Amino acid sequence: MMKTLAKALFSANAIQVPDGWQQPQGDPPGKQYPDAFQASEKTAAPDTMAPPLFLPASLNKYHVDTQKKLNQKFGSFIDGICTAICSAWSQWQSLATMTGIIVNAVTAMGGQLIGPPWTPLILASAPKTSPLEIAYSTTIASVIGTGWLSWQSSVMVPGLPWYPAFAAFPSPMAPPTPNVPTPLAALTSVPVSVSQAVLKQQMVGQLGNPNAPYHQQLFDCIAGAFEQCFNLWLPTTQVTNVLGTGPVPTFAPPFVPVGPVMGGMATMTPGGLV
Repeated sequence: MMKTLAKALFSANAIQVPDGWQQPQGDPPGKQYPDAFQASEKTAAPDTMAPPLFLPASLNKYHVDTQKKLNQKFGSFIDGICTAICSAWSQWQSLATMTGIIVNAVTAMGGQLIGPPWTPLILASAPKTSPLEIAYSTTIASVIGTGWLSWQSSVMVPGLPWYPAFAAFPSPMAPPTPNVPTPLAALTSVPVSVSQAVLKQQMVGQLGNPNAPYHQQLFDCIAGAFEQCFNLWLPTTQVTNVLGTGPVPTFAPPFVPVGPVMGGMATMTPGGLV
């Protein structure tokens, strides 16, 4: 899905190549231009990629060849970097944990979401077949990795009723008990660092090369596709298997046979985000 979204966003720029080309006008340029090509070179079929990342400035064979080459090169890079990002995302999700969650009666609060850094995970499989691809991949991996770490550190449980049984527990100590599954979107977080505008701005700044071909459009489409996928992922991912436990200080049978858990703690095991 990220590949499709990224290509659609890039295509929306309707970039014509070669850049800035205009049909020669007047005499002699206007007459000399068509005479410079053989009949077979004057009209060629443009790339059928859908959506096309680039458009030929004309149907001249050399313009179409340029379009096809750029479509292949940038299309391959977008596919590769999106695959690398999604692979890192999947690895992170399978290893992420939550710790330090405080449990009082039915309520869970606070905590910290922890997972492996994304930057090396993305770079492990990102496109790196040329110096330009290395520069683009390194920039994208670094910025998304930093942005994700910032979002991750902002995630907390905002006082959710995760442990109904802990309101009146018949034991001096509640054993590890899984939470009520909850959408990740129900937890508090600050997603500004993984927004399209912020990611693109930081990518452009970190690359630091205003002459790099089509980097603005490339970073914009990757950042935009990433934000859209994040916005879909957040409410559809469930927080599960957060094991809560804690003492029941008022438990005193036979006079007080049940009591609430107080000052308990909870931890999500790896694989709890599903």
